[in-house]
Order: sequence, then structure tokens, then C-alpha cells
Amino acid sequence: MAQKIDQGSLLRFITCGSVDDGKSTLIGRLLYEAKMLFDDQLAALESDSRRVGTQGGDLDFALLVDGLAAEREQGITIDVAYRFFATDKRKFIVADTPGHEQYTRNMVTGASTADLAIILIDARKGVLTQTRRHAYLVSLLGIRRVVLAINKMDLVDFAQDVHDRILAEFTGFAEQLGLADIVAIPMSALRGDNVTQHSDAMPWYEGPALMPYLDDMELPGAAEGRPFRMPVQWVNRPNLDFRGFSGLIASGRIRPGDAIRVVPSGRTSTVARIVTADGDLPQAIEGQSVTLTLADEIDISRGDMLADAARPPEAADQFEVTLIWMAEEPMLPGRSYLLKLGAKTVTATVTSAKYKVNVNTLEHLAAKSLALNEIGICNIGLDQPIAFDAYKDNRDTGGFILIDRMTNETVGAGLLHFGLRRAQNVHWQPVDIDKAAQAKLKGQQPCVLWFTGLSGAGKSTIANLVEQDLFGRGRHTALLDGDNVRHGLNKDLGFTDADRVENIRRVAEVGKLMVEAGLIVMISFISPFRAERRMARELMQPGEFIEIFVDTPLAVAEQRDVKGLYKKARRGELAHFTGIDSPYEAPEQPDITVNTSVMTAREAADAIVRYLVDHRIV
Repeated sequence: MAQKIDQGSLLRFITCGSVDDGKSTLIGRLLYEAKMLFDDQLAALESDSRRVGTQGGDLDFALLVDGLAAEREQGITIDVAYRFFATDKRKFIVADTPGHEQYTRNMVTGASTADLAIILIDARKGVLTQTRRHAYLVSLLGIRRVVLAINKMDLVDFAQDVHDRILAEFTGFAEQLGLADIVAIPMSALRGDNVTQHSDAMPWYEGPALMPYLDDMELPGAAEGRPFRMPVQWVNRPNLDFRGFSGLIASGRIRPGDAIRVVPSGRTSTVARIVTADGDLPQAIEGQSVTLTLADEIDISRGDMLADAARPPEAADQFEVTLIWMAEEPMLPGRSYLLKLGAKTVTATVTSAKYKVNVNTLEHLAAKSLALNEIGICNIGLDQPIAFDAYKDNRDTGGFILIDRMTNETVGAGLLHFGLRRAQNVHWQPVDIDKAAQAKLKGQQPCVLWFTGLSGAGKSTIANLVEQDLFGRGRHTALLDGDNVRHGLNKDLGFTDADRVENIRRVAEVGKLMVEAGLIVMISFISPFRAERRMARELMQPGEFIEIFVDTPLAVAEQRDVKGLYKKARRGELAHFTGIDSPYEAPEQPDITVNTSVMTAREAADAIVRYLVDHRIV
């Protein structure tokens, strides 16, 4: 029978705080006191303590956790270190998270699955900026239980007034965050005071030592009353006689005969069996991995959610979210990313950044984009609806990550707030005269000819010649030129990376509408970023997007400098100019390449028209 790990026996917690508050030392002390070290580990600790330790040859418990060479050299933690240990009462998984502000993303990673946070404060320094930062992140990520470990009390003569002052200041800030379940423990992690047992050095403290508190504290198990949720991870069909849906139950419980709803499709059925490798179950609860079979044959795919029919999750394709940016490259509204929530992966675009949060002061600041470790409130749009709960109600079905489509790296973590009403109010209106009818009337294959290249490469000149040729053949065309569009549709945009992304997003959407009208559309834009050109291609049907790379070396384009823009950029009078102080990402596999350093504009246009004829577009 599948077993659920008892929440009363496994506690996941994080340690966080400012640099050198003693996080690694505390964890090392816990491992040592829990007798989780082998003889060879103790011998290595003794040797390392003498060689690179900071305690004058005494055991330096931080070395048990600071395993990276860079950490030992700098004396700081720069990655998330996970450790397992156990006592007679409970098992623990602890994450030692970095203190430096630039490693906020690592701290978020460690906190995402934690039940409790230990926030350390150096008694000599009191509540610092990083203390507030980590308290904010803890509250943001849904951790409601906090141990305030006021450490290094031995260095302030175990003074009660120091403890009381720090506690008062921290609780005042925590109240603004909604953190109410706070237990403050004065301690010395290095000496062991109030770590595993009550310290005689602080007779004025009447609360528990840390280890007994962690051993005895009650954590909520599967929250009673929460509706059933199970994202489908696998459609299990070993033969024609069996079709089940496998996944981890995120919340609630399920029994054979219970009514379920599939979201986002809305189809309903009842549970026939709860199947595991060890046999069928009479019921399954939160935390169990099971396979459900249903009474009806309905269409269900990986990433769909099986839910309580009476209390289903919402489904939407536009949301307000909190976004924690975790990449060196900034978040740019309009750029296409992948969003992964549970087993569901969809295409996502941050439509707007409403504001970012100064996590040290909780102040809201205007923002168009987010940089590394910044946290903002954003609107986000998807290419299809997904099932979700608000993060505050369910961390598993309300938390997501954003993935860079080129590198496949995680670039952001997000918390869903709610679906936007506009997603419910706006529907696609079908039309009787569709693209196929328009194309047949015009006798052509509608498509976008996307001209990309440096300023001065000759894009607009070639596009104009191609349109003249097509017009002479009786074809129906439209020409969207970068400069012309900026006089109207995009006159509100500048030339920052964020504005360039939005510039291309808008014109790509216009191009799509023109293709729907059966036109051959010439779009001539520098369009410097591959991600946005890929986004434009994916708006179209296969074969409708033809990328034309006007491949002209920078030196040649700058020599032409028809508009004098390169000279201005070189003088510093024109910021964010492509090729000078803003990058151009050349196409990797363009459909057509023309090089105007060795071809005339007429020759380039003729080559493009030949391609259109050969591919039966005209």
C-alpha cells in the first residue's frame, strides 16, 4: 500500500538571516548533537577546524555545512545546502540558505517547500536589512511558523534587555507581514546554549531550547476540509483494458464513487478505483501518489487537474502574480517564456510589470522590468487556460516557475494571485469569411516576410522592391516598416530592451491579423532578439512565417549610415543603439539570407521573389 509520510514525523525547515549570523554553525551543532556524524566525518571536522576553522582550533561546526570551497575561503554560504538528521521523535530536512542579497533566489529555492523558518539574528547587531528581507520572503512564500534565533548571546553577556529589544523590533516588522506564530529563543549556537537543552547562563529565559521545540511542535498534516486536487502527471494505459490517471494528490482526499471534475475542460465523472502497486485503496489523501480510474471515458491529458466536482479550481489564461526574478538577464514584458505549474507547461508572456517591492522597506516602486533577485507584481498571459488555485490557498497548485525557452534555465518563480476578469470577458469571435476564403479569393498563400538585420543593412529598400514585384504580379500585400510604425501604433515606445520587445510583440500581432485577411505582409524591423522573432513565428501557422536575414556586416552598415544614427550613437547622443551599445542576435536558421555587402538590393529582392515562387506562395 502507498504510504504517506507523516507530517508529524518529518519537518522541513530553513535557516536564514544576515551574513555571519551563525546559520551553518547552528546546523552543524544540530547534526553533531543528533549524533548524525560518522567517525571519519568527526575526524575530518577536527582536521578542517584546525586547518581552516575560525574557532582557534576548536570544532568549527559551520564546516559541516559550508561544503563548497568558495564558501570555506570566504567564510560565507553561497548555495543552498540540504541536510538530513533525526532524533528519537522526528526526522528533519534542513536547508541552509545564503545571507547575501545577491543570493535571494537561492533562499527562495530553499523556502519553497519548508514548513518552518529559523531566522537568525546576531545579538550584537540586532535586526538588520537582511533580517527584514528574509522575513518578507518567508511570509511571501507561505511559511507561517518562525523561530527567531537570537544568536551569539554569549558575546553580549547573555543580557535579557538585548533579547527583549531585538524581539520587540522584529515582531513590530513581522506584524506588517502577517507573521504571528513566532517563538524567540536566545542562544549560542557555537557553545550550545539553548540549542539542545536549557542554558543555565540565561535563567531569565523560560521558553524551550531549540531542539526540544522542533521535536515537539505540532505541524498541520493534510489540511482538513481542503478540496481534492490531483494534477495528472501521466496517462497510464498499459493495455486496451486499462486507462488510469497517475499523480500526486496535492490536497484533500478521494474515495471510489466520488464525483470529480477535469479542469480546464470541465468534464465530469466519478472515481471507479484507486490503484497502487500494492493493490487498490479504499481512499487516498494528500501526499499520496496514486492512479485513478474513472467510470467514464473522457479526454484527459498530462497537466490537466482532477478536482472535487463541487469545489473545482479556477481556470484562466491571464493572471496577477508575484514574480521573483532569478536570472542575470532581466525580465522583459512581452518576451515569451515557458511557464510550468505542476505537470503543465505552457507558453507565457509577462504582459506588464505593475510595480516591484523594496523587500527591505515593503515600499512599492514603479517598474517596467525586473532585474536579478527583484520581486514584482505583474500581469501574465498564457497561450491556453490552466487550472490553478491562489497560492495563499494551495502552494502546490498556485506556485509556478518561468523557464527561458532558449537555454531551458529557470529564470523566475511565481505565486498566482487570481485570474484576471478580462480573460473571462474577452472571447474569440468566429468569422464567416476566414483566412482560407481570403487566400482563395486573392490567389495566393498568405504569409509574413520578416526582414531582420542591422540599421542600414537595406531591409526597407529590399522589402519595398519585393512589394513592387508582387504588386506587379497582381498580389495583395502590406508593408510594415519599423520607422513608420513608430510614428503611430508604437509612438509611445522607446529603445530600451523592454520597449524593443513590446515593439515587436505589437507588430507581430498586427502581422498575424493581416495574414488572417489573406495578405502577404512585409515586416521590416531590426528585431534584434531571437526570442521575439521566435514569438512572432509561433503566432503563425507552419509555413506562414518566412525569416529573411539581411546579413550585412556592422562596418558596412555603419559606413552607409544613411540616417546619421551610427554617428550619433558613437558620440553618445543615441543610447541603446543596436550594434553599438545594444546587441543584435543574428538568426541561427533563417529561411532566406541575403548579404547586401556583395549583392545589390535588386538582386536580393529577386532572390526573395524566386523563393516565394519556388515554394508556391505566389
